[in-house]
Amino acid sequence: MVGAFLLLFRFGTFLGLYLVVVLGVCLKSCREMMSDDEREERELDLTSAEVVTKYKSAAEIANKALHLVISECKPKAKIVDICEKGDAFIREQTGNMYKNVKRKIERGVAFPTCISVNNTVCHFSPLASDESVLEEGDIVKIDLGCHIDGFIAVVAHTHALQGGSVTGRAADVIAAANTAAEVALRLVRPGKKNKDVTEAIQKVATAYDCKIVEGVLSHQMKQFVIDGNKVILSVSNPETRVDDAEFEENEVYSIDIVTSTGEGKPKMLDEKHTTIYKRAVDRSYHLKMKASRFIFSEINQKFPIMPFSARALEEKRARLGLVECMNHDLLQPYPVLFEKPGDLVAHIKFTVLLMPNGSDRITSHPLQELQPTKNVDDPEIKAWLALGTKTKKKGGGKKKKGKKGEKAEEAAEAEPMDDSTNGATAQE
Repeated sequence: MVGAFLLLFRFGTFLGLYLVVVLGVCLKSCREMMSDDEREERELDLTSAEVVTKYKSAAEIANKALHLVISECKPKAKIVDICEKGDAFIREQTGNMYKNVKRKIERGVAFPTCISVNNTVCHFSPLASDESVLEEGDIVKIDLGCHIDGFIAVVAHTHALQGGSVTGRAADVIAAANTAAEVALRLVRPGKKNKDVTEAIQKVATAYDCKIVEGVLSHQMKQFVIDGNKVILSVSNPETRVDDAEFEENEVYSIDIVTSTGEGKPKMLDEKHTTIYKRAVDRSYHLKMKASRFIFSEINQKFPIMPFSARALEEKRARLGLVECMNHDLLQPYPVLFEKPGDLVAHIKFTVLLMPNGSDRITSHPLQELQPTKNVDDPEIKAWLALGTKTKKKGGGKKKKGKKGEKAEEAAEAEPMDDSTNGATAQE
């Protein structure tokens, strides 16, 4: 009996020790797994050189696509053909990247190419059956985006379809958008708040006797997120409110500036103009129509996260299927908006990385020579434009050994913009 008891005691001790060892291994594995998850989360921001490279690769393709689209903007050119060329270029260029990697890297169009003319504010990307063409003298807004592994670069630019300098109110509205964008670039920096930018860009537009267009939002962007939670309002009013937010190092923003010679209160004239949508990932519904289920399945397979053009879907089925999807909030529309006939609208959008050494604008295109009728004389606007966008160490950036406790002094890199930047000189 005593022998059996001792045997049982020894077995229990052994089992206890075994369980302790197993539990220790499990806890160690959990800690390692948590550490990996935390490490992966950290590496999804700009502290990772690979992430920065992907943003800049997407930006390079977006900039080249914009250059191509501008070169295709000629009198009598069909707008849908130009949009198709922009999207095809992005797909081709991104398709040539990250081919031989173990993990599949998603890449391609982050926002379909749009060409909005004159008083059309945004999001005009027509279906294949549309016959709209460009005309001499049109003010053309081009908007597009590219992503590599979900890291997004967007850009918008305004181009006047004419030779020589742009003058008069067309020059005013383009200069207003460009100057507001330059001011925003200098104010979107760690420590500043979103409301600072909203107030500043409105002041710039007023200096050119133009209006900032209401309803346009600038967003923080993250991997596979084109419209993050931190938002900059274009115009603050009681009807539109966003949470106060402070910019932080290693964030990425899409800065979206739209100016108008009109009231800046655009309207949607016809829902049929809308062709760009984004899957509302938080919504679900059992669709009744066969055409709707077919289209929605195609959307989930091809465009599960990024905005897309209905042009990429089978057109006849899309017309029927999209209606039911919209009726049940499965898709978020990007409506085509218009100012009044005769008004002119300009659009500048860029992607900026808030790096430790300053703000890095990675998407842009040079403006045509502008001769606006207005000068920027406001001292506050001039002070904003005189701010640098980078920081550097004094003494040419070379590190010097200082006394204990001394901090390296930092100074803003001289990158001021004045009235003459990008040809925006006042007309005498």
